[in-house]
Formats: sequence, C-alpha cells, structure tokens
Amino acid sequence: MSSAETGAPPVPGSASDLLAAALAGLGRQDSFTPGLYLVATPIGNAADITVRALALLARADVIACEDTRTSGALLQRYGIRAKLLPYHEHNAAEMRPELLRRLRAGAVLALISDAGTPLISDPGYKLVREAVAENLPVTALPGPSSVLAGLCLAGLPTDRFLFAGFPPAKAQAAEAWAAELAPIQASLVLLESAQRLPESLARLAQMLGGSREAAVARELTKKFEEVRRGTLAELAAHYAAAGAPRGEVTLVIGPPAAADLAAQVADLDTQLRAALLHLSVSQAAATVAAATGQRKRAVYARALELAGELAHGAK
Repeated sequence: MSSAETGAPPVPGSASDLLAAALAGLGRQDSFTPGLYLVATPIGNAADITVRALALLARADVIACEDTRTSGALLQRYGIRAKLLPYHEHNAAEMRPELLRRLRAGAVLALISDAGTPLISDPGYKLVREAVAENLPVTALPGPSSVLAGLCLAGLPTDRFLFAGFPPAKAQAAEAWAAELAPIQASLVLLESAQRLPESLARLAQMLGGSREAAVARELTKKFEEVRRGTLAELAAHYAAAGAPRGEVTLVIGPPAAADLAAQVADLDTQLRAALLHLSVSQAAATVAAATGQRKRAVYARALELAGELAHGAK
C-alpha cells in the first residue's frame, strides 16, 4: 500500500524533502505558539535533527545560537532562512534583555547550541530562569546529546549518573574537583578537550583509583566514532602512549566499588587522626581538606566525630 493510500507522508529523499515533510506535519502536530523553545541540534551527524526541530526552526521569528556561522551552515543544509542572534557566555548578560523583550512581544524564539542540547555547559539556563520568572512560555524539543549518547555506549551503570561538565584546567583545582567526585555512588559523565585527555585521565586514575571502569567516547555519531573501554589506569596508559586523539570527547566513569570507598574513608580517617594529635578540630579539618581536595564541611564533620571518639578513648 502506498503512502498516499495510508495517509502517511512520503519518505524524504533529501534535506529539502525532509523540511517539506516537517512543514507539512506542522498543522497536524504543532502550531508553535509564542514562547521560548529549547531545540536540540546534531552533535555530529546532521541527519540526527528531528522533524519537529526542523519545523520549529523554519517557523521561528528568531534563533539564538552560540555561533551564527555554525548554526547558519546547519540551517542552510535544510534550506531554512531565519534571523540568527548570537547568544553565548561572552555576551549573554548583554543579550538576555533583548531576547526577553522579544518573548514579551510574542516572538517564537528558538535557543540552540553549536551541537547537542542547549543549556548543557552553556549559559542558556539563565535565560530560562528569567523567562520562567516572568511566566513566559518555555518548552523543549529534545534530541541529540553527547552526554546521553556517551553514557549509553559506555557499557557502565545508567540507573544513576552525574554530569560533571568540564574538569578545571588548573591542576590544583582539578585535583580538588576529582576528590569531591570520588565518593559519589553514580556513573560520572564528563566532557574533556581531546588535547587535555591524556593528562586528565592520568589525574583521574590517581584521584579516583586506577581500577575504576571507564570509557572514552570520541566523535560520537560521526564517521570515525570510537568508544574505548577499560579501567582508568588502562585508558591513561593508552593515551599516554598514543597521544591526544582528535575530535570531541565524552568521558564516562563507572561508580566506585565498595572497596574503593572503604579505602577512601580509611585514608581520610588516618590523616585526620594524625592531624588531631597536634591541631584543633578546625585546623585539622582545614589541613586535611587542603591535602585531599575534599569538601571542608564534610571533612570538618568527620573530624568532629573522630575528635569525640579520641576524647572518649582517653578517659
């Protein structure tokens, strides 16, 4: 039975056909009333754009994007002509009032990033917060995400996960950041530049434990997609020898084993007990927190507990 007989739209044969199909379905599915639309765009493979996203982008009065050249190339591929306004971390404070003004005036405004789902590691959430505060309509058009794609391909637990963004660039801050993540009972999803990957893996293996399972997902959805799995120690050794890879990288790290957590707690207690022999509780906590990179409040709470145990034992 043909598509004409079933009433289904024809299968698109080109980018322009896909847009035509999207627009044909516009009246049946979405009227796109005024408001802010958070639209996911491809993370690599341009064919991953959704039909609904194409329809919205073609209908939008204005599209706020990170880089007008990158977004312009995507829109050109599908024959979409739209007004593009740059909205990124460097001009966000300046541009938000203008975008909110347009929303108040009844615009259909799309927010997109260079790749993937907006608001993930970009300033979009501040625009959403202010729009929500003014009771302006906000909705999302879900789609590609390197965070979820990497998590799904890693072969690691997905029932609980934490997106931790990019590690800090400076070594001391990165060590403190990793120490804070170490005890979290969930898979960790990180973004990292390919150039910094070997150094970052070596630091993570040291701070989180070399035996923790992990996966490096590179160039997701693209021609040279690669997922390398192993322990942090194995991955660190591989990239130390092979050098920095090319492309975009998503790093997924499995949750800590019970033995690893016990070792971390034991090490913290050992350092605190030694410090409490000659320092006050607050001084001992500050010293050990600085040495381990763990949160001061958590270390202080544990120091109080151990100080009480030591005082009780001395009686």
